[in-house]
Amino acid sequence: MGQWFLNAFLTLLVTKLVFLLVLLAEDLYRVGVTVFRFFARSFSQTAEDQPVKLLPPRRKFMSQLGLLFASIPFGAFLYGVTKGKYAFTLHRHTLYFDDLPEAFEGFTITQLSDIHSGSFDDAEAVQRGIDLAKAQQSDLYVFTGDLVNDLATEIEPWIPRFAQLKAPYGQFSILGNHDYGLYHDWDSDAVREANLERLKQHHRQMDYRLLLNEHVTIEKAGEQLALIGVENWGKGFIQQGDLDKALEGVAPGAFKILLSHDPSHFEEIVKHHPRQVHLTLSGHTHGMQFGVETPLFKWSPAQYRYANWAGLAQENNRQLYVNRGFGFIGFTGRVGIWPEVTVLELRKRRA
Repeated sequence: MGQWFLNAFLTLLVTKLVFLLVLLAEDLYRVGVTVFRFFARSFSQTAEDQPVKLLPPRRKFMSQLGLLFASIPFGAFLYGVTKGKYAFTLHRHTLYFDDLPEAFEGFTITQLSDIHSGSFDDAEAVQRGIDLAKAQQSDLYVFTGDLVNDLATEIEPWIPRFAQLKAPYGQFSILGNHDYGLYHDWDSDAVREANLERLKQHHRQMDYRLLLNEHVTIEKAGEQLALIGVENWGKGFIQQGDLDKALEGVAPGAFKILLSHDPSHFEEIVKHHPRQVHLTLSGHTHGMQFGVETPLFKWSPAQYRYANWAGLAQENNRQLYVNRGFGFIGFTGRVGIWPEVTVLELRKRRA
């Protein structure tokens, strides 16, 4: 009930804001006309002049135009809470690196993030997203945090489905801020810790290797890359991630891919770290589940909180990809920022 109330509130709020903005535009015009008429009458009025009504009346056309524009976000939100939250979209990108090992030329990674299994209410729709990820037949599968909203039990009905995701070079995962159960009222810290341990077991049940401030070596044709996974580190969120610890034992010249849930970790630490991490894969933002994305324009409220909130970024010769999330939480819909399956292909930059 609470989620539907939030959905209705946001839908009506955005709809009314659009309607009021149209009326405000007309009111600014009316005020301008009023000021012009006032000064024009002051300079030219004679005793014989008829009084002129200063403020023009509101035009019915503008109210109708306001209703027309307001119907756009109303329809978009209605779609978002019924269909958009499961409108899984494939984002495929080719990334180029100067020092990618030759054996990994064309290596592909499928990334999911922010499953938030406690919010799901349509098994067939969820399976469509899983099937989309499976169909990519990537070399490596990674999941970048927030398997649940709070409770380890939330993923249990979905374990057989997400266990379908397999890749020749393995399946790897990390924790997100929601996985620690910090937003639930627990009877004690011990109960919360037990919930986290149970969730870690569920990663194993799905055959995901959960990386907790550690790394693994991926080998192909005699060459290697380091896959690094840290616990959650977020600006304003839990900061359990320890990149230095995860890098222990990684060869200085190794090609490195980091799984880190919150992109603020890249902004605050990774891009300045003395050891180059070539590629960081994150999620967390969901693009606020609301926004506009076109080839020429991209906007979401998330941009006022995160420097990099969706898609690719590159700074200091290090690349970041922020997945828009597979699931949803809070607002049980998606408008303009659709749930994502990511496929990244690694290529060596040629002269």
